[in-house]
Amino acid sequence: MALSKLEKRIRIKRRVRGKISGSADLPRLSVYKSNKEIYAQLIDDKDGKTLASASSREKGAATGTKSEISAAVGKAIAAKAIAAGIENIVFDRNGFVYHGRVKALADGAREGGLKF
Repeated sequence: MALSKLEKRIRIKRRVRGKISGSADLPRLSVYKSNKEIYAQLIDDKDGKTLASASSREKGAATGTKSEISAAVGKAIAAKAIAAGIENIVFDRNGFVYHGRVKALADGAREGGLKF
């Protein structure tokens, strides 16, 4: 039986989430992308709380190509994290392939000062 694209992504997501989790000291940076938008959250899995979030839907979000917008979202989440006293994170690509917009967001977060 052939798996759909979504089913494959969910399998990958489950496999990765079995290996990584976030804490207050080392939160998980979770990325979700739809066809139009991209979202990022810093999550403390032990308490089940979102510590910071950023998305391309926020007011004042960057314009340009989807990759440029993703890089800007990465910088925005980094700025919010550093304001909250967080420098080190664990990156969760959420089952998405690490290239294109996901890679641009990660690079933007690194430029903003996050270490992972």
